[in-house]
Formats: sequence, C-alpha cells, structure tokens
Amino acid sequence: MDAINKLSIIFLFFGSFTTISGKYEPNWESIDSRPLPAWYDKDKLGIFIHWGVFSVPSFGSEWFWEYWQGVKSPAYVKFMEDNYPPNFSYPEFAPLFKAELFEPDKWAEIFNASGARYIVLTSKHHEGFTNWPSNNSWNWNSGDTGPHRDLVGDLAKAVRAKDLRFGLYHSLFEWFHPLYLLDKRNNFTTNSFVLSKTMPELYDIVNHYKPDVIWSDGEWETTDKYWKSTDFLAWLYNDSPVKDTVVTNDRWGSNTMCKHGGYYTCHDRYNPGVLQQHKWENCMTIDRTSWGYNRRSASADYLSTHELITELASTVSCGGNLLINVGPTADGRIMPIFEERLRDLGKWLHVNGEAIYETIPWTFQNDTLTPGIWYTSTESAVYATVLSWPDSDVLTLAAPVSTAQTVVRLLGHDVQLTWKEREAGGMTVAFPLLTPAKLPCKDAWVLKLTGLAKSSAQAPPAKELKVDEGIRSNNNDNRMIL
Repeated sequence: MDAINKLSIIFLFFGSFTTISGKYEPNWESIDSRPLPAWYDKDKLGIFIHWGVFSVPSFGSEWFWEYWQGVKSPAYVKFMEDNYPPNFSYPEFAPLFKAELFEPDKWAEIFNASGARYIVLTSKHHEGFTNWPSNNSWNWNSGDTGPHRDLVGDLAKAVRAKDLRFGLYHSLFEWFHPLYLLDKRNNFTTNSFVLSKTMPELYDIVNHYKPDVIWSDGEWETTDKYWKSTDFLAWLYNDSPVKDTVVTNDRWGSNTMCKHGGYYTCHDRYNPGVLQQHKWENCMTIDRTSWGYNRRSASADYLSTHELITELASTVSCGGNLLINVGPTADGRIMPIFEERLRDLGKWLHVNGEAIYETIPWTFQNDTLTPGIWYTSTESAVYATVLSWPDSDVLTLAAPVSTAQTVVRLLGHDVQLTWKEREAGGMTVAFPLLTPAKLPCKDAWVLKLTGLAKSSAQAPPAKELKVDEGIRSNNNDNRMIL
C-alpha cells in the first residue's frame, strides 16, 4: 500500500471518529453553529504579516512566482532577464531568504505599540515555502534552507510574551506543486495533494504552535469537498489544543467565502460601510500595491495614518475587525514607514481605545447628516469618531437624541463640552479651542456621549453577530438612557 493510500485511510478514520465523538460534525450546518470565541470581537485589531521567499525579489507582489512563470507577465519576465542569469529558477531565491536581521522581540514590541491585540503570520503562502521546519515540505522550509530557523516559533514566543494572541495564515494550495497539479488535471477527483501536504501541515501547525487564528487562503480553484475542510474544522473545534479559543475565516473552498466559516472576509480589503449580520474582518494593506514587501512602492503608495484610522473607525462601526498587513524585508526588517504608521495608530488608540475595543455597533453606523462620523457604543456610552475637526469648531450631529442628562466629552480632554439640542433633531457640539500642542491626538477625534435617549430607529437585525459571551445585537437594545 502506498503512502497516499495509507494517509487516506488514516484521514477518513479520523474524520469518522470526530463525527461520532465530537460536538461538531464535519458539515457546514454543524460547523457554522459554533459560537465565535468572544475574544475576537472584543479585540478588534490585528496585524497581518506576509513574509516568505517572495520577499527576496520583492518586486511587484507576493505573487511573484506566478506572475513570472505562470502568467508570464512582461514586467516580471523583464525583471528577471535584466537581473538574473538565464537559467535562474525560483527555488534559488530560498537560500537568499536569510532573515539575518530578524529580531522577533523587536517586531513584537512594534506590534504591541500599534494597539493590535492579535498577530497573523504567513506560515505558508501559495509558493509552498513554509516558515517553520515542516516535515511535509522537504528542503523548501525555513529550517532546511534560507534562515535555518523556526520563524513561526520564534515570533510566536515573542508575541505571546507581550500578551498578544498569535495566529497563522496558511495557503491550502500551491501554484506549482506536482501533486496539486496532478489533482487539478484529474478535475480534483483525486486528492493526493490534500492528504500528503495540506492536511498534515494544518494539523502540524495547530498541534505545535497552538494558534488562536487559522487564516485559510488559496481555496478558490475547487470546493471544500476536495480540501476536506469540514473534517479539519470538526477536529479543530472538537479535539484540537485550541478548540476553545481558535477562530477561523471563510476561505475553505470555492463555495464557502462569505457563506461558511467563523468570521467572513468576503474578499481582500472588504469594507462594506454598512452593518453586517455576520462577524467579519477587513484584511487590508498599508502598502496599496502589495501584501509582501515591494521595493517599487513610492511614498504615495502607503496609506497615511488618517487613512488607517478611517479604516479602523468605519470597520469597527459596522461590526468588523481590522487586520492591517505589513510586508517585512527578506533580511527580517519592518521598514520605517510601516513602523511609523503602526506607532502612530497606537498613539491614537492610547487616547481613543475605549471607542474601539470591546465596543458594539450602535443604532446608526455613520451620522445621517454630517459625513466623516462613525459611531460605536457600549452599555453606558455612544462614541462618535470624528475624522475631520469642524471648520467652525461646531459639529452638527443628527443621529443622537439628547436628554437633560446628556454629557459630551472629547476623549483625552478633561472638560465637558457645550452642546445644544437642534429643533430639527440631533444636537450641535462646540469643540474646545485648543492649540495644536494641547490637542489630545491627531488625525481624528472621539466624542463620548452619555445620557442619550434611546433612538426610535433600529438597526437591521444582527442575530449572527452574537458570540459566546453574549455580544448584544442592535435590534435587542432596550436601553432608555445611555
């Protein structure tokens, strides 16, 4: 009996075992019934890290290998012709991926300073190179070549030392793996690649590194049946060492995105701008051009701090989490422009974090009159993130309904603000006259409103936003005074 058939028997037995003995069965109805662990909705902000052999050419995109030798993009072909010998192959980049300047403690300090609560590192991208010493990726892993170290393990230790949660991205498929290409030629009626590569790696990283996030990708060429996704997820939720804390996304087959899984990503840089009924995540990049480090990027290609705060405020207001991507260099550095943006965001959150962390969507997500206002709430307050300081130092808000007990404060400023009720509804708020040196923060400001009346308007039903510690749906808000 060959190795693949042995793996098939073991895998099918294991899947049957979890179906019988576990709480969750390997089907989407059962898998989707699992409540999302509460920490994820509370934490709101994470850092994504795209790092691998593609960081060596760092030209254009982390999809370098596919663009060069798959679709044969002229720009990528010319880059290789101009800079490398005629017979140079992509695997020859691996020894150059040395990570010699990689300091995991320094990375963890930067991430902690950003205000992020969880970190997601690429364990393996579509090129197939693993950032840990995988037994299923011989000579194409960070232990056998390149860094000659366990990049996943080193970062996991440093991140957890800062009390941050650690997660892993994992690509289900690999562009040029012979077994995957064989299964593809067979119209995915065989699954040799899944049984010998994908699933052993997933079980390995879960058992060895115990990640709190499994960020799946590379699913789109065939359905979850080929990938055996529900078998893995049933084990993950029933019997794995992280069964009580792990969260997963929706990229488990060509038929699952925005339909099945833990939280939804729907597509890269997904930010719908309206309240969603299911918990979701906006995964996006500081560098607009690439997820991996791109040497061609100009300063204008990077989001400003104001743009990052806008993404954060709008995402959280609509019930989402924000996952901000950085692309380190092949030698293991996080470039200063990434570090600057992350530290700036952390400074803003140091003042305004109570409007982000552990909040829930309010009745309104943005103001019905004044643009550039995004609302969040807690049991006792409503927060209005104001993206532009009002020109006249007076801000008009149409959504809040005031009472005699209403109090308005600017976070980071000790004095209560003066406000007036509008005849047409809502209120006007007088912003304090402050010198630049006395402003509590830059780029955006947050008003904290307490003592508001319950609005007669109701948000769309948000039943699926609930998690296992009782996130309150907007349509079940019985508060009369906040």
